Amino acid sequence: MANIKSAIKRAKTSEKRRVANSQEKAAMRTAVKRVDALVLEGNKEAAQEAFVLATKKLDKAASKGLIHKNKAGRDKSRLAARIAAL
Repeated sequence: MANIKSAIKRAKTSEKRRVANSQEKAAMRTAVKRVDALVLEGNKEAAQEAFVLATKKLDKAASKGLIHKNKAGRDKSRLAARIAAL
């Protein structure tokens, strides 16, 4: 454990951010998986609605630096292609 006061504070804030980032990433992954599941079911309307939420989560994660912006774009493109193929 850190001894210096500022290092102790940084450790606390880093842990808080780590937990928050982890939750944000998990929510993003869940949204993407939900779209995939709906595509497999063949439910195009529900998949399109879930796609809107997944897009929002991906963009937010990219803007916060949790994922690279190109990964967000790639994932959105792949999801859109799967939905369009229905």
